[in-house]
Amino acid sequence: MKLTDITLADVMSKLASSEPTPGGGSAAALSGALGVSLLQMVCNLTKGRKKFADHEELMEQTIEKCGEIGAKLLEAIDNDARAYDEVSAAYKMAKDSDEEKATRSTVIQKALKTATLSPFDILNLSHDALTLAQAVCGKTNPNAASDLGVCAKSLKTAMDGAWMNILINVGSIKDEAFVADIKEKSTAALRNAYEISNAITSHVITEIS
Repeated sequence: MKLTDITLADVMSKLASSEPTPGGGSAAALSGALGVSLLQMVCNLTKGRKKFADHEELMEQTIEKCGEIGAKLLEAIDNDARAYDEVSAAYKMAKDSDEEKATRSTVIQKALKTATLSPFDILNLSHDALTLAQAVCGKTNPNAASDLGVCAKSLKTAMDGAWMNILINVGSIKDEAFVADIKEKSTAALRNAYEISNAITSHVITEIS
């Protein structure tokens, strides 16, 4: 059964268990999904209000884009768990003969790449949502300012969590070009995310103080 088909209490229970999945990657995706939902809420609390009529189209576009990103992040909750399970299964493959060792090594490397691309997707999806939050910052209902702040922090947390899951996997990947590319793109997105998150947080604190 998919994690997204069970209750939140059951998801928390599974995260708390001794089973390796779901783990940090799934939690990062969940954090991102929560951030996206909060952004949608902020926009929904802004649109339709005369005071923010000039931003009506922006709110509607943001809500639509968030719907697409949120759906992908929800899928990522389960995808990340499956990716880790594939890695675990690969390491359990037979390695008695040279042929078995070679096959096992190939399967492990492929599984590790899949397990790296999963959090990489989470990182990028969360970054996309964070840029949407940046675009509406200062144009939304001030009564939902704290929600926008939590949104930014949730998306940044999702990116940090995804990054740590990337790092733990790339250490065992032999394809140096793949590793370098993932690291370069991820660190660039993270640097940008810190700036955006801090800017949104600063705006929110000023607005609610």
